[in-house]
Amino acid sequence: MIRKDDAPRVESVHRALVLLKHMSRQGSISVTEASGILDVNPSTAQRLLATLVGDGFAEQAAQRRYVPGREYRKAVIDNTPPSLIVRARPYLERLFARVGETSHLAALIGTDIHHLDGIEATTHALRFGLRTGVILPAHVTSSGKAILADLPREDIERRYGILDDSAADANAGIDFPKLYRDVDQTRRTGIGMNFEESEDAVAALGVSLGVVDGQHAALSIAMPMTRFARQDAKRLSAQLLETAAEFRRQELQA
Repeated sequence: MIRKDDAPRVESVHRALVLLKHMSRQGSISVTEASGILDVNPSTAQRLLATLVGDGFAEQAAQRRYVPGREYRKAVIDNTPPSLIVRARPYLERLFARVGETSHLAALIGTDIHHLDGIEATTHALRFGLRTGVILPAHVTSSGKAILADLPREDIERRYGILDDSAADANAGIDFPKLYRDVDQTRRTGIGMNFEESEDAVAALGVSLGVVDGQHAALSIAMPMTRFARQDAKRLSAQLLETAAEFRRQELQA
């Protein structure tokens, strides 16, 4: 009888599983990071990632990074408790009822915000439409700033590949001093703010929900700038913080 510790290991399979594990934990991975994690040359890491992409277990995202693919996500969904969308929906509805503005649930994948669910405010003459399914750079969105503020600086640097010369072109349009100032401000207040950064004439506020089943998640509200008054920020921020706190308490009890 073969003991578990003595079981034979196929090295290429082991390496692919290690990469999947790291992708699921940190959201994305670059060829350079994969090479360092596996202690192999970049060409070997590239071939392994390309194989995962070919089989649907990884996808190539922006800035030459790889994220979990549809087959991996399907396997996870099929074997986990209710999804983030299902669990967060009551709190998304609660937030919408409190503020009466278009509200979204979003998650951070790599350096992008993926809008997973939303409720549109349709009673205003001027309103902000749903962005469900839309992917935007995290550093210009309220949800993105709220989530980035939860992360240590090393994680932010790793995600953006700041120390990786190959990411220089992809990062060319990012003002990193501003990004870090926004992150510091968000840490102090708990609220990420976006005033016409992701889209013209839009004001948005976001709050982090923390990590839910490995996903960094956030709730946000958005409205046209013409209906947003700066004095509204305190009231809206309080509703976001209260809703996020209720969600976290429920998660702890689950």
